[in-house]
Amino acid sequence: MKKPIAYLAVAVLTGLLLGWLLFGQSINDGSAVTDVSDRSDGPAQDDAAEPALWTCSMHPQIMQPDPGDCPICGMDLIPAESNADNLSVNEIKMTENAMALANIQTTIVGNVTSGENNNLLKLSGKIVVNEENNAVQSSYFAGRIERLNVNFTGQEVRRGELLATIYAPNLVAAQQELITAASLKETQPALYRAVRNKLKNWKLTDAQINAIESEGKVRENFPVYATVTGTVSEVLVAEGDYVNQGQPIVRLSNLNSVWAAFDAYENQIAELQLGQKIQMTTSAFPNREFEGTVSFIDPILNTATRTVTVRATLQNKDDLLKPGMFVTVVIAGTAPITGQITIPATAVLWTGERSLVYVKTHANQPIFEMREVILGSRQADSYPILSGLQNGDEIVTNGTFTVDATAQLQGKRSMMNQQVTHSGSTTFDPLDMKFPKAFGTKFRAALKPYLRMKDAFVLGNTREISASAEETANILQSAVGEDLGKLESQHVRQAINMLSAISENTALENQRAHFVMLNKNMVPIAMNLEGLSDYYVQTCPMANNDKGATWISAQREIKNPYYGDAMLTCGSVTAELD
Repeated sequence: MKKPIAYLAVAVLTGLLLGWLLFGQSINDGSAVTDVSDRSDGPAQDDAAEPALWTCSMHPQIMQPDPGDCPICGMDLIPAESNADNLSVNEIKMTENAMALANIQTTIVGNVTSGENNNLLKLSGKIVVNEENNAVQSSYFAGRIERLNVNFTGQEVRRGELLATIYAPNLVAAQQELITAASLKETQPALYRAVRNKLKNWKLTDAQINAIESEGKVRENFPVYATVTGTVSEVLVAEGDYVNQGQPIVRLSNLNSVWAAFDAYENQIAELQLGQKIQMTTSAFPNREFEGTVSFIDPILNTATRTVTVRATLQNKDDLLKPGMFVTVVIAGTAPITGQITIPATAVLWTGERSLVYVKTHANQPIFEMREVILGSRQADSYPILSGLQNGDEIVTNGTFTVDATAQLQGKRSMMNQQVTHSGSTTFDPLDMKFPKAFGTKFRAALKPYLRMKDAFVLGNTREISASAEETANILQSAVGEDLGKLESQHVRQAINMLSAISENTALENQRAHFVMLNKNMVPIAMNLEGLSDYYVQTCPMANNDKGATWISAQREIKNPYYGDAMLTCGSVTAELD
């Protein structure tokens, strides 16, 4: 028994000796271990870091730099979820797979270089008749149209061509006067000249008058000849009609020159001036360019469309340009400012009041942040940047709307909401939108299948969810053309996209993820419509990975579509529509 104890004691002593030999020296000279208490360059490592932002569990849109009470419900704020990726408040991070699926592309912006055609305005318009070349062929005497040689619109008429033959009682009497006066012209020359002049005023030629005088016979029907060359744009009479002196018979348009009429927006007016050269193409002749000159800029702005009408005159001797043709007009604008940054039009999102782009904030990672920019006048397919970007910034130029949708899903600042700060708190409020009455009627119709879809989410019925989503999308699709503004149209189209995604999915969790995004658009639309009484906006703070999600309901009672039976009553009424 004593031997094992002795062996154990020897082993312990040996271990202590080896430990002193290995670590004792480094401890004594301080080269391996540093006393934490002696550090003075920062807090102790085990001190808890203070949270950067505080939020409300019921209203996750609230973000405050200090603890306190929620400004909406009064509950105590809790620390916001720490970000493992060290992202700022409004930065979003996408996966490489999501970037590839959405075909998101970025471009590094920089100065405009000489030789680039970024200072071109590209506008759409159509060919119209040059009204300066219009003419009206009238009857110079009263009578009945015995024969009409012009019968249809588009008929070509040459100067001197016979248009019509008219029976004119007044001319019959005037011819008899001429025959009588001709026999008295030696004795009463003044009377003779007066009678001849009367016939000339009725546009009879000297040859016609001399023929009547020499033959001594009265003609009952008189021809009317065209005084100009042109194309018939309107026939105003028919055979057998009685016409008065000076009454129009046909309208003629000379299409040797035509106008290209197009609208320019208010911010493009400064790029236009009289006498400016334009280049024009049309789908009828895609490989041919036509040149014209700006001849008119409307001095009055159309307050409804915020545009002015611009006309350019083009020569059309080959008769290739037909009134009504759609054309694309390219106008050379003012020279670009040296050092000016331009970006593709596809990079810009509009909210009605703001122009937004997404900037890649990390060179080697797909991390983006929304930035507001001020644009100059559009030049072809690009915009000059007046402020908001710097040389070397990398921006999203394709898939911008997808990046914005990701920001919405992550509860970050996006084009669909605006960041507002009140007394240290930051909230995200929906932008004001205006919808025409016709759209409101269709939206109310779309709410019926929407509510069926919501109830199907509660029950987890994926087939009914898909069918109701498709019906809702079809109704909203029919409302897209109801004179919607750009911001309003973007909300509606994004809602349609989400409904289509829901209808095409069969997995309930995927459908619910798209339902979150759908309501990011449906709820703001509903809140900006009048007459939606007896509807409620309800919110579940735990849905969407604890970021919160909303939905529209026709009952005050909570039936959670994001969790169903798992948490059927989780949520609260956050707004009552009226």
